[in-house]
Amino acid sequence: MISQILNSAGAAAFSAVLLLSSSPLALAGELTVYTAIEAEDLKKYAAKFNEDYPDITIKWVRDSTGIVTAKLLAEKNNPQADVIWGLAGTSLLLMKSEGMLEPYAPKGVEKLDPKFVDKSSPPSWVGMDAWVAAVCYNTVEGAKAGLTAPTSWKDLLDPMYKGKIIMPNPNSSGTGFLDVSSWLQMFGEEGGWEYMDGLHENIARYTHSGSKPCKLAAAGEIPIGISFAFRGAKSKAKGAPIDIIVPSEGVGWEMEATAIIAGTDNLADAKTLVDWTVTKKANEMYNSGYAVVAYPGVAKPVKFFPENLLEKMIDNDFENAANNRKRILTEWQKRYDGKSEAKN
Repeated sequence: MISQILNSAGAAAFSAVLLLSSSPLALAGELTVYTAIEAEDLKKYAAKFNEDYPDITIKWVRDSTGIVTAKLLAEKNNPQADVIWGLAGTSLLLMKSEGMLEPYAPKGVEKLDPKFVDKSSPPSWVGMDAWVAAVCYNTVEGAKAGLTAPTSWKDLLDPMYKGKIIMPNPNSSGTGFLDVSSWLQMFGEEGGWEYMDGLHENIARYTHSGSKPCKLAAAGEIPIGISFAFRGAKSKAKGAPIDIIVPSEGVGWEMEATAIIAGTDNLADAKTLVDWTVTKKANEMYNSGYAVVAYPGVAKPVKFFPENLLEKMIDNDFENAANNRKRILTEWQKRYDGKSEAKN
């Protein structure tokens, strides 16, 4: 199972380890933290944590969701990480089922929205924030191509969009996986694959980043990028000529989550970090990158974030998505991987 998942994530070299700390020579503690958090945010996350715990060094290992998940599974019998901080909840559910996580109830966890907390007692993982699917539509490029803006997922099957759509590869991207798993939930197993067969005809290529399709649409390189709403709002706030479309059928969503790796040699420091990740201060930091966070009352309104998005979030079956992840990714790769961009 592990080798198949690793193969589906690709054979590309794993990202370099980044050492980020306000006290890089500190010897009191060091944590190896695996993450899929956006690379430009890692220094900020480490710096905020080190404001309160300067003697704990964070050694980041960062890549896209699928690759981090595959690496962790490949290391199951010889764990290299101490903590996961910022990885898809479905990935952590899979690792929980493999017995890879150390159950722990962080201090203050009772203050979080319950849907962001593992139901086991003590929980094996705790959610941080959520990202929600959306379509980024470049109005300028769409007009040049004579397109009509889509209003639904099924609109994207129209032949006028052929070669005009980019979306993430679910083997690499958590955003890509939430898209695929949500379509299978919304349209049913048979209908979901039929939908993706039709969509594939209009796809220009699949990226290995969940934010990249929207970034490319914002830059005018493609009219339509299937991505997540907050990325669209950030791009629009910077002046990009894009509309953030919430498809009428509903949208998938996923949460970033945190957990301690079972067998860590530094359990005390791992618990300290995980305690900090559920604080109001940490959630305020998450809110700078995500419109939905786990700590109630923290999230501030985000300019250009679609007003109806939260009500369009589907009742996501995370357990089902996690339990069927291997099968879904294998089938997706068999059908559609020929249009995936090359990995760096």
